[in-house]
Amino acid sequence: MSKIVVEGLYKVFGPTPDKALAMLKEGRSKNEIMESIRHGVGVNNASFAVEEGEIIVIMGLSGSGKSTLVRCLNRLITPSAGRVLIDGQDIMELSSEQLREVRQSKMGMVFQNFALFPHRTVAENAAYGLEIKGVDKETRLAKAHEALELVGLKGWEDVLPAQLSGGMQQRVGLARALALDPDILLMDEAFSALDPLIRRDMQDELINLQEKMHKTIVFISHDLDEALKLGDRIVLMKDGKIVQIGTPEEILTEPADDYVERFVSEVDISRVLTADSIMQKVVAVAHLGTDGPRAALRKMKNHGISSLFVLDKQHTLVGVVSAEQAVHLINAGESDLSQIICTDLKTVLPETPAQDLFGIMHDLAYPLAVVDTANKLKGVIVRGTLLGALSERKGGQRDV
Repeated sequence: MSKIVVEGLYKVFGPTPDKALAMLKEGRSKNEIMESIRHGVGVNNASFAVEEGEIIVIMGLSGSGKSTLVRCLNRLITPSAGRVLIDGQDIMELSSEQLREVRQSKMGMVFQNFALFPHRTVAENAAYGLEIKGVDKETRLAKAHEALELVGLKGWEDVLPAQLSGGMQQRVGLARALALDPDILLMDEAFSALDPLIRRDMQDELINLQEKMHKTIVFISHDLDEALKLGDRIVLMKDGKIVQIGTPEEILTEPADDYVERFVSEVDISRVLTADSIMQKVVAVAHLGTDGPRAALRKMKNHGISSLFVLDKQHTLVGVVSAEQAVHLINAGESDLSQIICTDLKTVLPETPAQDLFGIMHDLAYPLAVVDTANKLKGVIVRGTLLGALSERKGGQRDV
């Protein structure tokens, strides 16, 4: 079951939303409805799902409906039609008391506006949600201290917000949400008010926190670079409608229409492609203990390659041998392949960005091995494949 499911969601601002909804379903545009009956369309038939532990970024230009949509997820704004399911429960069917309970137990929200109380200490601000929930002072302050340590503010608990930088104040806002230990974090332009360097630091901080917490995060942004950095998937909106949903790579390489293509046209694609999307299948390997230099050389000749990765009995990568070394070993009358294995080889994980591969592959005499965290060989990258993949993806963008 998905953590969040949005089905046919609409939000119309105006006294007679049903009339606007009927016009939308007839195919009338947002601008036509505003000109005709002076109603604003915030969200137009949005449907998507968010999996548990996923970071999904909803983005678009100003007025695209992204902030309205995220506020519909916890009914800070009441949708005009459609459903929002949290763990299978339709929040549109909840009473005010039930909705309050869901907000306090399952959802935390971080706004662009820090919204800190200037007369309360950092710890008291971080504990505010728990105070509203009715948690006793000792417990809520203990949880606030834990959350502040998570976001790197240990030691600042007793100061006032005015003594903090903008980035530190935003960390307090994040700690306030985390102190509730929610399953879901809704982050509306949370880093937009920060200076670029501080903003990047906060993005890195969120990525690090997510590795520890595995929250379900809906992040609103107008910044494509931010979306590409943070998002497992991106929901791109225009005029209240969702125009494309996909991974960062899918958004960049397979834009759904001219609007998306223009939106992503200035992005350096090497920052988004990963080793996993570029690597080739391994055509042959040598097995330590069973393959000697003659068997290794035969495999290299059969597949037209000049080097061969070597795996142990557990199929773990142990090194690489070259054809030249294999010939030398055969001429010396030796049969132990381990004598020529180069174990000091470079490897990358599947999620390594393509932009990082160029430096790693500089002057590399053999293909670059892609391994998982257990050092199991997943694939290989050769320099020509890397350059070809980038050229193909960029060409694909222009031809759409």
